[in-house]
Amino acid sequence: MTLRESNATKVQAQPADHAVSIEDAVRSTVADILSVAGDPALTEDLALALLKRPDLTSEALERLSKNSGVMKSRKVKIALIGHPKTPRHVSLPMVRHLYAFDLMKLALTPVVPADIKVAADDALVTRLETVSLGQKLSLARRASGRIAGALLLDSEARVVHAALENARLTEASVIKTLMRQSTPAVFVEAVCRHPKWSLRHEVRIALLRNEKIPLARAVQFARALPPSQLHEILHSSRLPVKIKTYLVKELETRSAITGVVDQAGKF
Repeated sequence: MTLRESNATKVQAQPADHAVSIEDAVRSTVADILSVAGDPALTEDLALALLKRPDLTSEALERLSKNSGVMKSRKVKIALIGHPKTPRHVSLPMVRHLYAFDLMKLALTPVVPADIKVAADDALVTRLETVSLGQKLSLARRASGRIAGALLLDSEARVVHAALENARLTEASVIKTLMRQSTPAVFVEAVCRHPKWSLRHEVRIALLRNEKIPLARAVQFARALPPSQLHEILHSSRLPVKIKTYLVKELETRSAITGVVDQAGKF
């Protein structure tokens, strides 16, 4: 073997040896990790293995965030943002640059700190107007309850129906949306027909306060309530005069029979 060939062999061997030493360091002491975090030879797989360690220091995590080689990886960015010890001045600015579905996954990951989840949801809410219909449908079905609640106001019926099926959607979000004056009629009608939400007592009360409820549904829900409670609801509802007048007449008839409410039509 010539001298040139011998030197070439040594040069080629160095990166492999260095990779082995980095891999050993990733699995060794915290002091070794600190030096490895900023190493340009650190690979994506090793960075991800490093980020699984709960004993990482904030200094090591910050140094990793400045490693331009591995920070090109979306997986590494997400893992770094989600690590509980990553300094907030590092993680929070990074959240705003993630893709929509990365934000969704981040907000749903159990080990991610609560304030990071909130930041991910905040960033995603601001983008809902710009994402495609297909993305909205996926987010409506799979995202956090907060995102599903925000999509209840979407003008597209398919998105609203998908959000109503989201297992993370809360009754409070449904009621809050019903109480808004700008609530789309498509949402009100969807809730009226929904096999789960239309049966909830508090949701029915919110529906009876919404001016966009169809007459047939208003009558159906009103008949299931005690006259005294219905009187109170009608007193503060935004129902159209036609619907309110119809319900008042029904209430007067029921009150005359039961004697529960006197002068039910005085609003």
